[in-house]
Amino acid sequence: MRYLVVGSGGREHAIAWRLIHDGSASEVYVAPGNGGIDERFRVQVAVNDFESLYTICKQKNIDIVIIGPEAPLVDGVVDFLQNRGIPVFGPTAQAAQLEGSKLFAKYIMQKYNVPTAHFREFKGKESLIGYIESSAVFPVVIKLDGLAAGKGVGVCRDRETALQFIHEMVKDDAKVFVEDFCDGEEASVLGISDGTAVLPFIAAQDHKRVYDNDEGPNTGGMGAYAPAPVVTSRILERVHREILQPVILGMKNEGMPFVGILYAGLIIKGHDIKVLEFNVRFGDPETQVLLPLINGKLGDFIQAAISGKLSSMNLSFRNKHAITVVLASGGYPGSYKTGLPITGLEQLPEDILVFHAGTRRDGQLLTSGGRVLNITAIADSLEDAYDKVYNAIPSVSFEGMHYRKDIGFRALKKRP
Repeated sequence: MRYLVVGSGGREHAIAWRLIHDGSASEVYVAPGNGGIDERFRVQVAVNDFESLYTICKQKNIDIVIIGPEAPLVDGVVDFLQNRGIPVFGPTAQAAQLEGSKLFAKYIMQKYNVPTAHFREFKGKESLIGYIESSAVFPVVIKLDGLAAGKGVGVCRDRETALQFIHEMVKDDAKVFVEDFCDGEEASVLGISDGTAVLPFIAAQDHKRVYDNDEGPNTGGMGAYAPAPVVTSRILERVHREILQPVILGMKNEGMPFVGILYAGLIIKGHDIKVLEFNVRFGDPETQVLLPLINGKLGDFIQAAISGKLSSMNLSFRNKHAITVVLASGGYPGSYKTGLPITGLEQLPEDILVFHAGTRRDGQLLTSGGRVLNITAIADSLEDAYDKVYNAIPSVSFEGMHYRKDIGFRALKKRP
């Protein structure tokens, strides 16, 4: 099988690695890829250049395309390629509204009785400001409707913070809503779906804030670990039954069947589970800890999803623990330098996995983004995985490199 993975980050490197590593694929091309992808299999095509992606599929005799990022999914890349006879793993533009429009996702959850926070919709800035100025209940969560590269959500502790977020982020005619604040511990549960059946992955937990102890601004993710113990086997079964399956059947009922990865961002407190958001693709950096733990071939599940045969499959995971730590550029998530030499990767132990994100090659390996590398360790316990990854990281170096020292802290501090 020949695959084309669309995207340039650590998630796409991890998908390509897994397909080759488990024997799913004879060749995996990545467009546009990064410095971690063999130059022979790196294709210099932008993720939004649908015509060129189709041309590559024909030139390379691609059997299946896997779409990594959300923007091309929302823009209809699956529809474009499928209409030209190319099998694609990912939702159509209609189904991708679950991520492309937070309000659409809210209405689907409301209609199909999926647990989520109560919300109030506003059209434009002025009516929202009026509501916030008269409200006595804080904190609140303000969400922009469309894709916003992770910056469309404001968790506002007081009126002043809420008004500041509105003035900075909300345009005069924007679709926006205010959601009740939900307290608890966050976790991510991904499910793979063929439009009717959905098989859940084990839970992962992402660390969004840039600094230790969840301080500082939000990022695309500074690290993740799996499995996340806040999602017990009983809670995972409930997430499957009460969230993933109703949404998949609801989307089918709406005439827009969802094929691909449905990612539920959850908040859990005791027995209470609510959906914070849906994504419609593999998470980043959750993918980097989930894919190394899958039993069997990733390609078998992807093919079964595309052909509508997932109900006959059993998705299981190794009895191991995985942690990935993001090595980020100095200044990230703000402005940062690129083109800085990266050294020391060859000194890492053989059992450490390195997934490249913001790297490129120009005679040597250089930084090219905010999140540069994902250093990943697998072990029999979370404690051992933590020790293994943090013992390995000091071998790697580039100017301004920074990373969180506490990935997995919520689970580790609960241990006796």
